[in-house]
Amino acid sequence: MHKCFCDTGLEFEDCCGLYLQKKQKAPTALALMRSRYSAYATHNANYLLETTYISERKYYSKAEILNWAQANKWQKLEILSFTENTVEFKAYFLNSSNEPTIHYEFSTFKLENKEWFYVDGKFE
Repeated sequence: MHKCFCDTGLEFEDCCGLYLQKKQKAPTALALMRSRYSAYATHNANYLLETTYISERKYYSKAEILNWAQANKWQKLEILSFTENTVEFKAYFLNSSNEPTIHYEFSTFKLENKEWFYVDGKFE
């Protein structure tokens, strides 16, 4: 057992692992955001595509998602703010040159048929 990648302090199996292993659906946009970060850390491109809103999936490539996830060493997730359907965060990682990098995003999510999906994000 190990701590979850999303920095809740919970064990992975009791946190994002529940969603990544399809034992349950993320109950909030924030939980989905955290699980998507964990999906990058565990190189789970299928989960990332499946949790992207259907109309937006055409803009993403599973191969590109997997390549980016594997090229970086994921360090930590910092939640800056959130509402029912938005999450503002910073993801810290070491890039392919092993340089510390921060990805800032203000993400929007949509609840449809009792399931949360990532719609899009604004970046700095």
